[in-house]
Amino acid sequence: MAHSSILEAHSIVKVYPNGTRANNNVSLAIDKGEIHAIVGENGAGKSTLMKILYGLEQPTSGQIVLRGQPTVIDNPHKAIDLGIGMVHQNFMLVDSFTVAENIALGREPKRGIVVDRQKAIQDTQNLSKTYGLVVEPTAKIEAIPVGMRQRVEILKALYRGAEILILDEPTAVLTPKETNDLFAAIRNLVAEGKTVIFITHKLREVMEISDRVTVMRAAQTVGTVNTKDTSIPELARMMVGREVFMVVDKPPVTHGKPTLEVRDLTYANEAGRAVVHHVSFNVYESEILGIAGVEGNGQTELVEVLTGLRNATAGSATIDGTSILNQGPRKVRESHITHIPEDRLTNGVSRDTSIADNLIIDRYYRPPFARGGLLNLDAIQQNGVKLIQEFGILARNGDQPIGSLSGGNMQKVIVAREFSSSPRMLIAAQPTRGVDIGAIEFIHQQLVNKRTEGLAILLISADLQEVMKLADRIMVMYNGEVVAILPNTPDLTEEKLGLYMLGAHKQTHEEMEASR
Repeated sequence: MAHSSILEAHSIVKVYPNGTRANNNVSLAIDKGEIHAIVGENGAGKSTLMKILYGLEQPTSGQIVLRGQPTVIDNPHKAIDLGIGMVHQNFMLVDSFTVAENIALGREPKRGIVVDRQKAIQDTQNLSKTYGLVVEPTAKIEAIPVGMRQRVEILKALYRGAEILILDEPTAVLTPKETNDLFAAIRNLVAEGKTVIFITHKLREVMEISDRVTVMRAAQTVGTVNTKDTSIPELARMMVGREVFMVVDKPPVTHGKPTLEVRDLTYANEAGRAVVHHVSFNVYESEILGIAGVEGNGQTELVEVLTGLRNATAGSATIDGTSILNQGPRKVRESHITHIPEDRLTNGVSRDTSIADNLIIDRYYRPPFARGGLLNLDAIQQNGVKLIQEFGILARNGDQPIGSLSGGNMQKVIVAREFSSSPRMLIAAQPTRGVDIGAIEFIHQQLVNKRTEGLAILLISADLQEVMKLADRIMVMYNGEVVAILPNTPDLTEEKLGLYMLGAHKQTHEEMEASR
């Protein structure tokens, strides 16, 4: 290993009490002053390794070497004292505090025994300037956009003296512009002598930002390469262990008549705030309408209203002319609308139940699965065998509890269930979140095939590349409103969409009417 390594992991093994081996003899060397990307499918062991480096988890065996010295990092406080900072995927900020209060939290500057708020603000401004991480020190966290929250997390780590910064999936919730800003800031950090470890599954970003890449697969390190000497297909092959074709075969089709028609749909939350605001659009037969937008702009609530999980405050939504609002989920499903939910564990599966039962969870009371009030166990089992095979679900058999599957295979069960109910309309929310490259390729092709066969699909995804790859038209939501509906033509760029997503651009009422 090179002597310029600032941080090394030697033969790290992590076995959890339930027997899961999350890291199996993992070794890694991070050089001082580099941007080192760590990529791998979900469940490859990336996050576990980072938690070990940050002291959140302890290795079962193996050793960490920091600045040439074997080191035990038994908790995050020790990691911070040693100059290691981590920005988690789910931000750890206090919503009701200001930016400066969050940054100084636990390390507040004092004047005597009083917290020196002015100095906290001044320190925040100085740090912000040094690293080009633009924040508003006096703004409350709850009032600032997600891109700024992330900058606050990074500044918080720097304020505590981090020399090595671990960023876990840092672009998962950012717009293209916010991602570019983040990359500029990361380059500034390195120019100032910091070292950055960047965990992601977005290979395009790896190629753009990193100096070296370590690929993990099945709890082990496959190898480390110089970014300039590799390519996206090569990294994908290392991650999955086979050739991956990232292109979707999407034949041009002419859309049919409108299947779903939504007019002036409004939903106000418990506090009376309109989270979805006069939303109107159509989804046609043989069409994928993609919804783009930074998370938290009303997409989740819109989907939950359309699928019967919440009641609308006003407006209408019909499928083939029949109203589906405020009827509850079963009624919506009986109208031949199926739903891939964004949170699969809460709304998608019954974790302790078998795969076969999860595949009929929405239709157990109808033939062929029920006869005269009794379940037809043979039909349920046969259905399980058929769909496990058809959708390539990696499972011993249909009796296996779904909770024992990997995230990607659990998602395949949901996709299989929703596609096999002869739907008229599919609402797919974050259909590939937390799913590995191989399964993404499969799910994308399934969605496009169904659309080509005549299905109307509403696709909601925080991954803008996914929306642009699959959708025929793209509707952008900002602050609970529809700000644009655009045909997905070759001249539509991520940057152009990003301006609508940030609320900088908005179509006129006439333009929207024409593109509905």
